[in-house]
Formats: sequence, C-alpha cells, structure tokens
Amino acid sequence: MNGQNEVHKIHRIGWLRAAVLGANDGLISTSSLVLGVVASGATTNSILIAGVAGLVAGSMSMAAGEYVSVSSQSDTEKADLDIERKELASNPVGEHKELVETYKKRGLDEVLANQVATQLMNYDALGTHAREELGITEFSKAKPLQAAFTSALTFIIGAILPLLIILTLPSSSYFWAISLGSLFFLGFLGAFGAIAGGASILKGAVRVIFWGALAMTVTSGIGAVFGQI
Repeated sequence: MNGQNEVHKIHRIGWLRAAVLGANDGLISTSSLVLGVVASGATTNSILIAGVAGLVAGSMSMAAGEYVSVSSQSDTEKADLDIERKELASNPVGEHKELVETYKKRGLDEVLANQVATQLMNYDALGTHAREELGITEFSKAKPLQAAFTSALTFIIGAILPLLIILTLPSSSYFWAISLGSLFFLGFLGAFGAIAGGASILKGAVRVIFWGALAMTVTSGIGAVFGQI
C-alpha cells in the first residue's frame, strides 16, 4: 500500500483515552450506585436522587481529576523543555553529540547520524531534542482542558442510561433492566474504543463488560445487605 494512503490511529490517543475512560466510568459507577440503592429496597425517588447525585458528582470529579493529572504531566513537560532549552544554549556541541549517539544506536552510521543530527538541529533544535530525548511529541503532549472537558462530557453521557431506565420503566424491572442495559452498552463502548484505537474488538468489549459486571455485583450485594439491616 502506498504510504500516503496509510491511516494511523495515534493522533486519537489524547481524546480517545479521556472519552472512553469517562463514558465507562459514568456508566459503571452510576449503574453500580443505582443498583446498590435498588437492592436496598429504596423508593423510586430515592433511587433517582442517588443517580442524579452520582452523575453530577462523578462528572465534576472526573473533570477535576483529569485536569489535575494532565496538568501535572504538562508541568513536568514544560520543566524538562526548559532544562533542554538551557542545555542547548549553554552546550550546543554536547547536545549535538547526544543526538548523534541516539541515531547511531538506532542503526545509522557515524557520518549519516552526524548529518541527520546537524540538519534537524538547524531546523528545530528544541523540538528535535524534545522528541528524541524526552519522548514529547504533538500526539503525546499533555492537554489538560481537553482531557477535563472530554472526561466530564462522556461521563454524563454514560451516566444518563440508568437514569433513563428509572424514568421510563416500572420499578419492578429496574434491577435487570439497568444490569443488562449497562452491560450491553459497556460492550458497545469497549468495541467502539477498540475500533477507534485499531485494537481487538472482542478483547476491548470483554474486559469492559467483565469489570462492569464485577462492580455492579459487588455494590448490589452491599446494598442488599444494608437493606436487610
């Protein structure tokens, strides 16, 4: 196949991670919370209030957590880039030698490694060292706001499903409708994430379904125990 026609997936890694994590967490945590309250024998209003509270708290928690986490990564990247910028200004020859050695380890001979290092440093010294020495690229670069917004939005989308079931179905069907509906959509989300990322669809779906089922089983059991008490 012509290289110009190749379609790679790596450019999706930033938003895809946050989106899949947010939707899965929204669906699993809200469904598990609601099922725990259902198993305790609570009224429909109490179940709905718990679900809405879980949606709001969870989405805000996801946004805050992603922002803080990715901001820490961004701060570290900036600090490393500042160090590299100072090294390039104070010791360009040493930095050039580092780059030559890097390319030699990757299979280039001395002459070619020197030529490549020279040309790339003349073009973009900091960008080249960020990529080759620190592993910082445009695809992997931390984007806190994007991660926070994506996680919060997709958490809400995932959390809506159990709330819709509560609003539309009779209370006698809550347990099985929420359980089966959540597992079905978890499988869908796992498959979607796998397709978007170019991974195994079956593997992506099964692992999400397994952990979702485990979470819902545990919380339902706890709710049933406390309901009896």
